Amino acid sequence: MAKGKIPVRKCTGCGEMKPKKEMVRVILTPDEKIELDLTGKKNGRGAYICRSRECLEKALRTHGLERSLKAAIPEEIAQDLIKELEI
Repeated sequence: MAKGKIPVRKCTGCGEMKPKKEMVRVILTPDEKIELDLTGKKNGRGAYICRSRECLEKALRTHGLERSLKAAIPEEIAQDLIKELEI
């Protein structure tokens, strides 16, 4: 039985390429809100991050997430993302 390709994405924090299902998508919605997309199917511009707090903090610190989303991320939203990821 032939296997299909496994989609891979690059983490904006650590820069590693991993299977899409192992990562969390952060999106910029059409109404300019930034949120976690745990399903991977919401509308909006997306960036992928590993399921770890360290990668999210590094992506915020190095502005990798801002570059990928092409939008500034306010500090209070960054803290909300960190809290949401821990749940």
